[in-house]
Amino acid sequence: MAISFMRIDDRIIHGQIIIRWSTEFPCDGILAVNDDAAANPVIRSALKAASTKKTLIYSYGQFLEKLEQAVNSEKNYFLITKEPLTMAKILEDSRFRSLKKTVNVGPQSAKSGTVSVNKNADITKADMEAYERIHKAGYRIEFQLVPDVTKVEWSSIREKLLNS
Repeated sequence: MAISFMRIDDRIIHGQIIIRWSTEFPCDGILAVNDDAAANPVIRSALKAASTKKTLIYSYGQFLEKLEQAVNSEKNYFLITKEPLTMAKILEDSRFRSLKKTVNVGPQSAKSGTVSVNKNADITKADMEAYERIHKAGYRIEFQLVPDVTKVEWSSIREKLLNS
């Protein structure tokens, strides 16, 4: 399968991705989908510099154009988005139905109106709605910074959060 690992991480690409997760799930490259990063040459350059893998930075629209190619690739790629809404839109696309059914969630920085889900995973009401969309599309969501840290599954907290 071409997409071997999917993650939502507000830092997109950093040491935890390159050192920890790519050891756990070996990959040939990283597909990062974020409109701001794709449009900003400085951010794009910084993200590529943080990676030791082939790294492609796409806007959501650009990624949709490359989607078939990514899914059918001989190589294994990580798919990373900065925000859960982008991941929800991607995973609701029927062309993704054959993908691995787990989405890992890394750092989501605390800001006004967030609720803590796990260490360094603070989500807003809008984030909760996006996670629910991912859940309803048939994906398991795990909030976990690195492989050896306790994970919290969306299925175990969703009712409490959505009804609060």
